[in-house]
Amino acid sequence: MASLSLGGLSVNRGGGGSSSCKKSLNARNAAVERRNLITVCRFSVKTLIDRSCFETIDDSSPEFNNFAAILEQILSHRLKGQVTWFGYESPRSFWDYIRVACRKVSQNCICSIENMENVSSSRAKGRAWIRVALMEKHLSEYISTALRDFKTTRRFYEDGAIVLGEEANMLAGMLLGLNAIDFSFCLKGEGLDGNFPAVIDYTPYLKFTQSSDSISSDEEELRTLGSSGSESSTPENIGPPFIMDENSWFNKCKRVKQKYQLTLEQKGYLEELLRLRENQLAESVSQNKLLLQRIEDSDLTHKLEKEQLEYIIVELQDQLKSFQSLDQLSAEVSLSQTSLDPAHSQDGDGKQDMLNLLNEGKEDTPSLLGLCGSLTSVASYKSLTSLKSSDYLASPTTEMTSPGLTPS
Repeated sequence: MASLSLGGLSVNRGGGGSSSCKKSLNARNAAVERRNLITVCRFSVKTLIDRSCFETIDDSSPEFNNFAAILEQILSHRLKGQVTWFGYESPRSFWDYIRVACRKVSQNCICSIENMENVSSSRAKGRAWIRVALMEKHLSEYISTALRDFKTTRRFYEDGAIVLGEEANMLAGMLLGLNAIDFSFCLKGEGLDGNFPAVIDYTPYLKFTQSSDSISSDEEELRTLGSSGSESSTPENIGPPFIMDENSWFNKCKRVKQKYQLTLEQKGYLEELLRLRENQLAESVSQNKLLLQRIEDSDLTHKLEKEQLEYIIVELQDQLKSFQSLDQLSAEVSLSQTSLDPAHSQDGDGKQDMLNLLNEGKEDTPSLLGLCGSLTSVASYKSLTSLKSSDYLASPTTEMTSPGLTPS
């Protein structure tokens, strides 16, 4: 490694040291840039809350314009460009990231902003989204949801971006205090012009307080700088400046009063939010009770229906058994019908009586009535046959043995 001395300065010509120094310098610059944006964002949120205590925040408020510029700078910090088919990288706005990462937010305004007629450019849509989210009091929810989608965030931002670092959690917490402010914006104003980038005004946040240990006051330093440099312009007696205690105490009292008003408004907002959550919880509990009652009623109804069906099944089984016994008796009667013996007819009459006894106490169904009718006809047929055979038919033996008919 060679070194070259020029005018008492040593210049290192090695490549390893310069590359490491460059990396450390880039890391330091990125860290300072992130810290500056987060700090100035916190200041802008505080000034917005303080200003809302006295007037309505709209597009004409310088505090809001500064806050919108800061938030746009944070969301655009180290945002990747869009690579085209030809390999060229074109710049894009943070709206491309918000449109994809905030789709999961319930009742989001993404589609309504996409369909706005007077907003055409991507940057203008992003600015319209900031205003709509503030009026809906959901800006912190949008940012939190987008940051939780780390895969999408990693796809849109480079390493070292604010949304990929630890400062992102601080950003979501800071924006939560803006839910206590009632914003009123016009989405057709000049604030949505996407042709010009947002510029941050650091002047309201730059404040230098003269300490009591300073050797000269601000007025003396200004006179010294404005003089011609002569010795007569330099004060002879230099001492510590006189500090107005009454003024300092008045400023402290004013700051305490502003903090008290801010805390009081936040308390009212949290109490209102708690009341809404309690109402929602009460409604959920009542709905849960109604659902449980419906479930119990349906279970009881199903149980009763099951018992009725089981009882019906038992009755049908009993009737089926009785029908089977009647079928057996009818089969026996049909077998005995083939014989014309009076003894068989007497047996048939006994079986008929048995069938009549079985049918007592049972419902007269069409099948049973038909069966009983068939059995009755069989018995009558048997009695008729026995009568004819016994009364009207004469045996040939008696005719041959009759004395009147013997031949002479």
